[in-house]
Amino acid sequence: MPALVLLGAQWGDEGKGKATDLLGGSVDYVVRYQGGNNAGHTVVVGDQKYALHLLPSGILSPGCTPVIGNGVVVDPSVLLSELSGLNERGVDTSKLLISGNAHIITPYNVTVDKVTERFLGKRKIGTTGRGIGPTYADKINRVGIRVQDLYDESILTQKVEAALDVKNQILTKLYNRRAIAAGQVVEELLDYAEKLRPYVADTVLVLNQALDEDKVVLFEGGQGTLLDIDHGTYPFVTSSNPTAGGACTGTGVGPTRISRVIGILKAYTTRVGAGPFPTELFDEDGEALRRIGGERGVTTGRDRRCGWFDAVIARYATRVNGLTDFFLTKLDVLTGWEEIPVCVAYEIDGRRVDELPYSQTDFHHAKPVYETLPGWSEDITGAKTFADLPKNAQNYVKALEEMSGAPISAIGVGPGRDQTIEINSFL
Repeated sequence: MPALVLLGAQWGDEGKGKATDLLGGSVDYVVRYQGGNNAGHTVVVGDQKYALHLLPSGILSPGCTPVIGNGVVVDPSVLLSELSGLNERGVDTSKLLISGNAHIITPYNVTVDKVTERFLGKRKIGTTGRGIGPTYADKINRVGIRVQDLYDESILTQKVEAALDVKNQILTKLYNRRAIAAGQVVEELLDYAEKLRPYVADTVLVLNQALDEDKVVLFEGGQGTLLDIDHGTYPFVTSSNPTAGGACTGTGVGPTRISRVIGILKAYTTRVGAGPFPTELFDEDGEALRRIGGERGVTTGRDRRCGWFDAVIARYATRVNGLTDFFLTKLDVLTGWEEIPVCVAYEIDGRRVDELPYSQTDFHHAKPVYETLPGWSEDITGAKTFADLPKNAQNYVKALEEMSGAPISAIGVGPGRDQTIEINSFL
């Protein structure tokens, strides 16, 4: 049975939660493999809307085991709050598993994140201020705190003291902030230990054994391809690898076990935070996309920047992820436009460029080259098959598929769990 990777093929916010939830009833495990509570998934089940940040979307599917992999950074207070909120709404969260090797977002990581962004001023990256970047930096610098450290007070104390030796120097001497007491941090983290204990497991072993037993495992990425620390629009990126390769390092499952890689695409493009965005709209069309699409960040609450579909980005996502399929979301948002522009290439210094430039400078100066496709006015939110779509909507989907380099196997025509047209099964 397959191991599947499902990830964002743009700048995040593509509707991964809906796609994961669609598959949740058919898979045995849904695994978050990177990021933290800077990611947000909205899942609509019936008349209920769920906003998930750290938890895998599969937690809403009975019979599915949700897993937080070793590549995720975990804010214990956020996680416990999210679990409590779901429990209050009658969702069973008892099957959740958390990797003992996942890193903890400490209070000082959040402090460093916020003061650094303020210090940068107009040069800020546009982080969520939730301590994600500093936690990954601690991980790479080998001064991070892992979930398993919560169960050894001596080791935890040594690690917190070592991390604060440097951070307090930065906070007090560079940012003119008060030093953070190591004992207070240790006490707060130890308070989470017993609350998290029922969920902590050797998830690498669990997942590989599940695959040995022909179970279906779905790896769910946060953010999107263009926010990848290595393959995104650096430095305006996240601090981890949302691309397909991150599923392997973030879970301990080898690449030969992955059978399909599914990219989630919006029928247009959005982005949160700073950084280049060639198709961004500053006119009535951009505002209409934002209003109709409900484009406000699940985690940040910030309005998303909106623009037309960018086929250059889609082709890039196909290439760096080895995509086998696309799930196209929010096609219904485009209903009502007489014509819909699609970016098919860029103009950079007077020359046409058909692929994403590797140079940050070139991408920053890229101007979209558009082709215009006929729009449609018919309501498509009740469509159950591809044939139910208006002809122009069908042609729009076919054009995007041809430009993007992988088959579109499912289409979202509304926010509901049942508002999806499945063209080819992912399983």
